[in-house]
This record gives sequence, structure tokens and C-alpha cells, in this order.
Amino acid sequence: MAINAEQIKLLAGQCGFELAGIAAAVPLSDYERYEQWRKEGLAGEMRYLTDRRGDLRADPRHLLPDANTIICVGKLYNTDQPYSVERPAHDTGWISRYAWGADYHAVLSSGLEALRGKIQEIHGEPFSSRICVDTAPLLERSYARKAGLGWVGRNTCLINQGSGSWFFLGELLTSLELAADTPPPDRCGTCRRCIDACPTAAIVPSEHGWRIDSPSCISYLSIEKRGTVDPAKQEGMGDQLFGCDICQDVCPWNRRAPETTEAAFQRRGSLPPLLELAEYSDDDFRREFRDSPVWRSKSRGFLRNVAIAMGNSRNPAMIDRLRELATHPDESISTAANRSLAILSQGRAGSSEIESIS
Repeated sequence: MAINAEQIKLLAGQCGFELAGIAAAVPLSDYERYEQWRKEGLAGEMRYLTDRRGDLRADPRHLLPDANTIICVGKLYNTDQPYSVERPAHDTGWISRYAWGADYHAVLSSGLEALRGKIQEIHGEPFSSRICVDTAPLLERSYARKAGLGWVGRNTCLINQGSGSWFFLGELLTSLELAADTPPPDRCGTCRRCIDACPTAAIVPSEHGWRIDSPSCISYLSIEKRGTVDPAKQEGMGDQLFGCDICQDVCPWNRRAPETTEAAFQRRGSLPPLLELAEYSDDDFRREFRDSPVWRSKSRGFLRNVAIAMGNSRNPAMIDRLRELATHPDESISTAANRSLAILSQGRAGSSEIESIS
């Protein structure tokens, strides 16, 4: 018996997905906006968005030639912990909420594999399919919007009216022919809290609405940017060590966002203070973050971000360790440390304690 769209959505719930919808596997007009965005250099150094891999996003059938349907799913990752904008200033850094637990790629892939198996059991007839989670060259937010999972907000996150924006996206491309869902209306209204809250003014206007200027975005700077961070951008990064949640933290649709029941996404203890993180060796970093999304930043990228946060803490207790980091053989770390020393000196002008900063 042929399976239908409603049955698939029920099966998706059984496989751990709180959101599910159906979109047609056809090219979208959003690709033109994506093309313009990357031509203007707003993708920064993310070559996987600007080279041939980016070109593949023009049509999902580049990933599965006989695709007719994209089954889009969403999995919550919100927890009961405070938001970054709610906590008092202290001497620890912030890691984006999505990276607190295990690597989500494996969790979503497992759920989609289970969903594919259930579909096969009910459908009976052979069909082709491909699982995609984040790394595949697919305009996944655009297709998720088409599938009715939410609208794309001014912060460019997908927002669901009942669940907010704290969810991961995954897709199952399939040759099955299923009834597509309808995109919901945009409900951001006149709100611009995300725009006004962004410390680096990375949410910029365009003729089609709003988009992200990646080279100014804290998430890009702390994760994707390799090597030296422009010293002029350091203060705007605040205490963000990996990613940034600010534009989601202030979104009104996240005030009552539900919390995940997925154990893999729960926070694994408290993050050590900045001074302790600044002493991490490569082995320490591997032990702490090997199975976490934070692994993507690599040890030296993470230490660079720690050095930046140490200066932005305005805490003189950071000076001695920053002086050590200022001579680090990795230029990105030494540059960040020297800039942080300069930031600290601004609040201690005339102090003999930091006479020799560079």
C-alpha cells in the first residue's frame, strides 16, 4: 500500500522529530538570493558555499536524480539553561546552545535512517532516497519553509510559531510522490530585536529583506574564520567562544520555546573558567570536545577565541596569561592576546602593571 504524507509525519514523530513536513524537490527562487549573497562576498571564507559545492544547491536533484519529494524534519535542542543575554558578567565564556551536547549530525542521521526504515515497511514498493543533515549542499531552510516548518526570520533562522527557532534541520530526499505542505506566513511583523541586539551589526538589509554578513557574524568569526581575527572585531565578540545565540535569545518567539527530551543534547557540566581554558593543551581540548560540535574550531582556533574573551572580560587577572599567549607561535593566538592586552590597558591607563603591552 502506497504511503501518504500524513503517515510519514506521524512516523517522523515516532523517530524523535518534533517537526515534519513535505516539500517538492524542485529548484527554488531562493537560490537567486543565495547566488547574489555569495557573489557579494557575504559568505566570507566559507569555500564550500562559494565553489562547486555551492552551485549544487541550485537543484536538489543534483543530490538524488530521481527525487520528487523532500521530507523535512526538525529536532529540538533547547534546554532549561539560561540564555546568554540573561546571565551576569563573569569570567567564563559562552558556547552556543546547539553545541552543548553530542554532535547533532549523528543523532539526526540516526533518526532519519529509522524514518526511512519505517517508510519502507509501510510502503512496500522500492524507492530511492538520500539522507541529508546540514553538510549536504541543499538550501535546507528554504525547503523547510516550503514544507511548513516555519518562516525565515530577520536573523535568517527558521522560526516555528509554536516551537521557536531552537531546532536542528534534517532532510530525506526521496523518489516518492507526496502531497506538499504550505509555507506559513512571516510573523516577524515590525520586530527588529535581533537586528538591534547583534553586537557586530551582522544582520544587514537587502532588497529581499534581511541577510547575514558572515565576515561580521560572531558565529562565523568564532567557528568558520581560520587564522587571525581582525583586531577591530574582537570587542564585538564579547565572551563567545564557539558560535553565538544572541539573535535567538532575544527573539520573542523563543520566550516559551519547548525543551528537548533528547539526552544527547543536554549540557555536559559547566564550562571551566577562561583562565583554565587558556591552559588547555591539544590533548585537553580533544578530551573535552572530541564528540562535540566545538571540535570544528580545532584547538588553536578555540584558544584564539579564549584569548579574545579574556580581554573582553575586562578582568586584570587575565593579564599574566595573556602575556604568555602574546608570544604564542600561532599568529592568530598571539595577535588576539596582544589586542586583548590593549583592551585591558584601556581600563587601567597609567597602571605600571601593564607597561609592556604591545
